[in-house]
Amino acid sequence: MDSLMQMKTEATVLHAKFSERYDREPCVLRVTRNADVNQPDRHALLSTEKQANSVAFGATLSYQWNLSTSVPMRFTLPDAFGYLDEGDILRISPRSGDVWVMYRVNARTHSVFVTERCNSWCVMCSQPPKPRDSVNLADAWEQAIPFMDPLTPELGFTGGEPTLLGDRFIKLLTLARDCLPKAAIHVLSNGRLFAYLSFAEAVASVKHNDLIVGIPLYSDIGWRHDHVVQAPHSFDQTVRGILNLARVGVAVEIRVVLHRLTLERLLELAQFIARNFPFAAHVALMGYEPIGFGRTNLRSLWVDPVEYHEPLKRAVQWLVQQGIAVSIYNHQRCILPESLWPFAVKSISDWKNIYLPICEGCEARQDCGGFFHSAVDAHSAHIKPLQVHSLLS
Repeated sequence: MDSLMQMKTEATVLHAKFSERYDREPCVLRVTRNADVNQPDRHALLSTEKQANSVAFGATLSYQWNLSTSVPMRFTLPDAFGYLDEGDILRISPRSGDVWVMYRVNARTHSVFVTERCNSWCVMCSQPPKPRDSVNLADAWEQAIPFMDPLTPELGFTGGEPTLLGDRFIKLLTLARDCLPKAAIHVLSNGRLFAYLSFAEAVASVKHNDLIVGIPLYSDIGWRHDHVVQAPHSFDQTVRGILNLARVGVAVEIRVVLHRLTLERLLELAQFIARNFPFAAHVALMGYEPIGFGRTNLRSLWVDPVEYHEPLKRAVQWLVQQGIAVSIYNHQRCILPESLWPFAVKSISDWKNIYLPICEGCEARQDCGGFFHSAVDAHSAHIKPLQVHSLLS
């Protein structure tokens, strides 16, 4: 129980409810501590005092209010939002009290979650699709992106399936290109709509100088991939989409989530990738996230990583021999053979990246990928702290 509580409290909270309610439309606001900021109506004043005097802001936030304070659109921040800082971006729904931290200026990674809809139904999906978006996410991001720090180094577009937004997706890419000139753009997509060459050309026409599309491929055999994705003909569409992106000059990363259905032919899949997509900029072999459908299908899909050392080593070795960059995501260093350590990277978004109590004192923690906050339901039985003598032996 102690480890469960620690895991939950270490994950960063991005969604909460304010106790206050107002009859106002939802708004996207940039957090500031500057009472003299330009366009205060587009900002949320983060007050460190017990009383805030300004009434011009879109919202005024405090962790504690003086009972005599009467500021319009004032909200009491939960303690879990103690990390809020200048430049963070919030979406506040005054009628329901819902607040969503869309962007954290000090975060290691930045994600643009553009839709809850998807045209696939993957058996291990960590974000199960919905028939419609609960809020107008595209509108929210069109307001938020211009507020982001122009020095933001990287931005990831994700969902759901981002390409389902069609022209709105292209508009968001263009907005990111214009407002965030330093940001590398990483799009997570199932790749199926890129089977239409015109759509691949539309993405290429944005002419972003650092854009890559990460696309999952789960088998070298069509019906096996389609089974994982739970969508007929998805293998053919995905393969055609990858080829179309390469045709128009958009970089492609290929992703493989490792579980019982994909591990069966992992080496053959690596060979298929090297043979058919030698242009791939990167291959990511990814650990299982036990949430969403990943939780529902946990018993039938999850495999302790210690049990798949050999197929993982063979797949990595094959891709390296073919000159394709490869990384291992979402794995703990202590349960990987040392020969794979150079390929294991810290890839879990920092807001859901946690460590177990047993990890305290581990000499490799700084370089370890850690756990998803949902990993209480599925983590290796072989987790152990690594000490200096074991690292050097």
